[in-house]
Amino acid sequence: MAQGVFHDYEPDGFFDEAFVAPGRPRPHYERLIRFIDQLGDDELARRARLRDASFRTKGITFTLADDADGLERTFPMDLLPRIIPGEEWAGVEAGLAQRVRTLNKFLDDVYAGEQAAIRDGIVPRHVVTSSDGFAREAMGIHVPHGARCLVAGIDLVRDAEGTYRVLEDNVRNPSGISYVLENRAAVARILPRVLGAFAVRRVDDYGPLLLSALRAIAPAGGARPRIVVLTPGPFNSAYFEHVFAARQLGAELVEGRDLVVDDHVVYMRTTNGLERVDVIYRRIDDRYLDPVGFHSQTMIGVSGLLAAVRAGNVALANAIGNGAADDKLVYAFVPDLIRYYLGEEPILPNVPTYLLWNPDQRAEALARLDQLVVKPVSGAGGYGVVIGPRATDAELAAVRAQIEADPRGWIAQEVVALSRHPTLVDGVPRPRHVDLRPFVITRGDDIEVIPGGLTRVALQEGSLIVNSSQGGGSKDTWVLLGDGAR
Repeated sequence: MAQGVFHDYEPDGFFDEAFVAPGRPRPHYERLIRFIDQLGDDELARRARLRDASFRTKGITFTLADDADGLERTFPMDLLPRIIPGEEWAGVEAGLAQRVRTLNKFLDDVYAGEQAAIRDGIVPRHVVTSSDGFAREAMGIHVPHGARCLVAGIDLVRDAEGTYRVLEDNVRNPSGISYVLENRAAVARILPRVLGAFAVRRVDDYGPLLLSALRAIAPAGGARPRIVVLTPGPFNSAYFEHVFAARQLGAELVEGRDLVVDDHVVYMRTTNGLERVDVIYRRIDDRYLDPVGFHSQTMIGVSGLLAAVRAGNVALANAIGNGAADDKLVYAFVPDLIRYYLGEEPILPNVPTYLLWNPDQRAEALARLDQLVVKPVSGAGGYGVVIGPRATDAELAAVRAQIEADPRGWIAQEVVALSRHPTLVDGVPRPRHVDLRPFVITRGDDIEVIPGGLTRVALQEGSLIVNSSQGGGSKDTWVLLGDGAR
């Protein structure tokens, strides 16, 4: 390969998404590498400045977890997109649909069914009922079409052999879809000739797909149900996403104080008086939804909302109690749940996981603690994760004590050598670890998978933590139509 932007890029033992070996791009990356090389360093730097200016203008920001000042920063989007061939994506898409279909069946079984999977010993009762996300308040509540995971974000990684594995299920209030659409829009503006040279599947139909799904769960009786997006307010770190969702849906963005429940019916306060609400796309956790039904001290919820949901007069997306399915301990049972509910073998495997409440598995994991990744089962955003091979003796001793004090609160997993992708660091392509969060929408009995998803990248050298709150960034993700040629 001629001297250019990638002339000294060296894959270093991990599975590299773009290169087979130094100077040898994978076939579906060859044209992209040529395009980027033709642009050159100075032009790439100029376009990176355009990207940053665009994101600042549009308010696409985030806050670092350890930033004492709480300053909002421009969300880092790397200009080098991730490319997934259509044939490869077909297998991923089938696996995602299979998994979300199973999670919907499991949640419906737990809350509105016979709890057959528990009765038949597929998953222990105590694992479900002790989950931080299990909501007794949701028992007996039926959801139209069983679409409890109306929007799901399933985190995938690729191991050293390039095999896709499920790292985590997110079926409460999964975030990140706004960055998927904004990343694509940014690439279309900043690298239009590059994007235009490939046949890439669209992602901008997400809004209509979500709107259709929300309408499908509305209580019967209205041809055009009123949908609102419920936000905790502008001080929430994901507020940009809440505004974005409302804009995509053509829906009102409301806070709890904008809604009132009368006789088990939800109304929105407007300048024309009270108007009935049929569907709430909520961006508030269960425990803050209703001071009557949940946490009595919440100031951001809606009094009486739970009773309105139970009466069938309003629908919530996602459903109450979904946390029982994305608990990191329940995660370990999902392959068995797929076999149980669907009679199929899992298409996407899990990462090998130790259940630390099990004495034998706990003893095995504690003997290898310096070789494993340890996670709190109710954690999110990369918080509390201890990566054994990189942890100090003091950190390992501390997490050992926590595990022994609360075995149910932790899992351990084999370290996955996350795949890497060329990422511009100070204008120079460097290998950085990535994962992928595709988004899945349940529309009645149909499952729709948005092509690609959010590729998250660990910007710090050697880091395995890709979350933006921990300093990670993202990439546009291209799923090719056929061979991707235009």
